[in-house]
Amino acid sequence: MMAQFPEVLQQSTLHPKPVGLLLQYATAGFRTNAQHLDHVMFRMGVLATLRSKKTKATIGVMVTASHNPEEDNGVKLIDPMGEMLSQKWEGFATQLANSEQDDFLTALKDVVEKESIDMSQEGSVFVGRDTRSSSASLSQSVLDGVSALGGHSKDYGLLTTPQLHYMVRCQNTQGKYGEATLEGYYKKLSQAFIQLTKNASNCTDDQKHLTVDAANGIGALKLREMECHLKKELHISLFNDGSKGKLNHQCGADFVKTQQKAPTGITINPGERGCSFDGDADRLVYYYMDSEGQFHLLDGDKIATLICTFLKELFTQVGLNLKVAVVQTAYANGSSTNYLEDTMKVIVRCTKTGVKHLHHAAQEFDVGIYFEANGHGTVLFSEAAEEKIQQLVENVTTDEEKRRAGLLLQNTVNVINQTVGDAISDMLLIEAILTIKGMTIQQWDAIYSDLPNRQLKVKVADRRVIDTKDAERRAVSPEGLQESIDTLVKNHRRARSFVRPSGTEDVVRVYAEAETQESADALAHEVSLAVYHLAGGVGGEPKLLS
Repeated sequence: MMAQFPEVLQQSTLHPKPVGLLLQYATAGFRTNAQHLDHVMFRMGVLATLRSKKTKATIGVMVTASHNPEEDNGVKLIDPMGEMLSQKWEGFATQLANSEQDDFLTALKDVVEKESIDMSQEGSVFVGRDTRSSSASLSQSVLDGVSALGGHSKDYGLLTTPQLHYMVRCQNTQGKYGEATLEGYYKKLSQAFIQLTKNASNCTDDQKHLTVDAANGIGALKLREMECHLKKELHISLFNDGSKGKLNHQCGADFVKTQQKAPTGITINPGERGCSFDGDADRLVYYYMDSEGQFHLLDGDKIATLICTFLKELFTQVGLNLKVAVVQTAYANGSSTNYLEDTMKVIVRCTKTGVKHLHHAAQEFDVGIYFEANGHGTVLFSEAAEEKIQQLVENVTTDEEKRRAGLLLQNTVNVINQTVGDAISDMLLIEAILTIKGMTIQQWDAIYSDLPNRQLKVKVADRRVIDTKDAERRAVSPEGLQESIDTLVKNHRRARSFVRPSGTEDVVRVYAEAETQESADALAHEVSLAVYHLAGGVGGEPKLLS
């Protein structure tokens, strides 16, 4: 066995694993303090090379910890079509990362044998990284892992996470999806955006202005590079660009969503649009201040609804009968679900939390729109749907109005990064829709009114005592918990609540919504107490929000 992997054996000793450290590959890959990750990066370079040999395609490895603090880092692998790593291989990733130094080659051989991998097959891996101070050395460890197994690598250096997903898909579709370069990415998205907005009437310079908070991350760098391609069709004021602030500190999509307030260092005049990326630019949320200084957040639910409204109108104009669905999680606001089902008459599918679950469900439809409430999402078009749009545009008998709508659809497809949620791509799509429809951000916000909600977490001795079903909307264990939640919900108007265990720490996450904020806060507290008493809460009882 050692003879089969002499270089891996030799190189792995230069990237030793700390004894006893255990990590779990989840939707977001591995994430922890950067100082614990060198061996993981090397081993993920090895695993990506194996995955490439198995699939006979290029695989991506992204070094990032997204919205985590700057001292953390992480890694995620990207499958051939730009999608997230298959669930089976997540298990292999965990197995390799957690093998003690002496057992690493045994674990490696186990993967090769289970997957019947032809080791003579070429391996190809694309690598990207974010702007964290630890990312350069950690991405070198990935490259070392690829090299140790004789794989070929391309180091893209600094990239947003969605850009690397895009590059992988471009490479594996032989350029059909686009050119696997940054220039190719910028040109494809920018040209589609310019084509979408060029015929919009009465669009003033004020309406073209957008304030962007880049979370002091990689998104700032890449948006700056892209600006020249947008040809002044969008005027961006860039804040938290990394020149002085700390990554994700009091800024970024996660901060804005959880704190329900504007990021630090940004002043938005009443009615102006602002948006925030997260650290690796795969999440996006919008917001504005009203004339009374009240902050309004437009999260993933609002984004999905806007996009759905726009696409449905175009499909009706051109007479295309496509199966359109919006995929949500239990965290989606009840008002958005009601609006989509009752007013828009579209299918709404609910999945477990985690983008991989939403992406998979969205693939079942002609057009699948998926966004988590945190702003992570995109739109997927089936091959058949794209072909129908193409035929419509190319058909010489199509009348002028239908052709115009068809071209809008075609450019909408091109501005979207279908591989994964992409803050830059989603931002351009939203800006195009608002321009085409002549909508203000207030009008967008008024499509429906969110039900007030509250999210809390309860520390428990062991989060595994909580088990759920129905896309995490109902608790199966511990006994009596769901009955307690049902009873508490009945005491509030237009209310619902659910609990789910954290994927990474011994806490239980509690979500509640109701007709008023006071009612939502009270319900969240009551459910937290039920979790504390029935699921082994630790520390003091949860306190009522002041």
